[in-house]
Amino acid sequence: MAGTRIDVGRVRAAREVIDPVFLDTPLYRCEALEPELGCAVSIKLETANPVRSFKARGTELVTSLLAGSGARAAVCASAGNLGQALAWSGRGRGIDVTVVASRSAPAAKLDRIRALGAELELVDGDFDMARDRAAAIAARDGIRLVEDSLDIETCEGAATIGLELAAAAPPFNATPPLDAVLIALGGGAMATGVGHVLKALAPGVEVICVQPLGAPAMTLSWRRGSVVTTGSTDTIADGVAGRRPIPAVLDDLLLVADDAVLVREASIVAGMRMLLDHAGLVVEPSAALGVAAVLEDRDRFAGRHVATIVCGGNVDMDAYRRWVGMAL
Repeated sequence: MAGTRIDVGRVRAAREVIDPVFLDTPLYRCEALEPELGCAVSIKLETANPVRSFKARGTELVTSLLAGSGARAAVCASAGNLGQALAWSGRGRGIDVTVVASRSAPAAKLDRIRALGAELELVDGDFDMARDRAAAIAARDGIRLVEDSLDIETCEGAATIGLELAAAAPPFNATPPLDAVLIALGGGAMATGVGHVLKALAPGVEVICVQPLGAPAMTLSWRRGSVVTTGSTDTIADGVAGRRPIPAVLDDLLLVADDAVLVREASIVAGMRMLLDHAGLVVEPSAALGVAAVLEDRDRFAGRHVATIVCGGNVDMDAYRRWVGMAL
């Protein structure tokens, strides 16, 4: 597909670089969800890997290039999942990783970043303030700043999910045919990467991005066609809670997304509970955005076959119990 920064040939080549443990994650029809959602539902389970999110597909590319160039250090800002992924990939390639995160990020994510051997620096404020601090560290120390969604490797790594979904889309072999893919929208790496591949290989599949009402910056930007920043965020979906979209990423998103929708917090919680009750999955809020979108607009999806990417399972269990109202 012309126009975006992403190249399908490079995405295919990425599969040769990414550790196979992150590839070919389960994709299956989850019939237990269908009576309540009113449509056929397939789950793409990106939690079935050592860092329990899709992010390592991108960090595997980043660190392979860094190691090949002789670089020995990198820094990133993270809401939690990218930091874990970069720590995991860096550890395997001898790269020292520093992660900057908000002090309010889920403790489970922060603990795992430390356990994977990264240096963790906490800042007061939100993810966008962590981005500023990570940039300052990179400039001070002369090391690579890994910027999720801006760095093309993070997008093209995530885009390998699109290759796996395309194999289940017309004219391939899904039954019933796949009509739409619901993608959590934060910084945009997954949405632009997967969206690009689907538009190139399965153009009949609708690409729908989903974001919380409490963190709407990228969706508002997509609707306006230019960057919209917000003053704050208010959502339990910390993994997608950015305030300042990256212009180059928005340009890509405008070319590949058919729609971008906002969902309420109550719908996100209901989606998490449904994934637990009907699919046996404990997921973080961002991973339930696709189910939340169907819950809020059943008529739109009635009788269709949708796939939702369950993008992360790194959740603080005390918070999870409060949200879903269950004693686990």
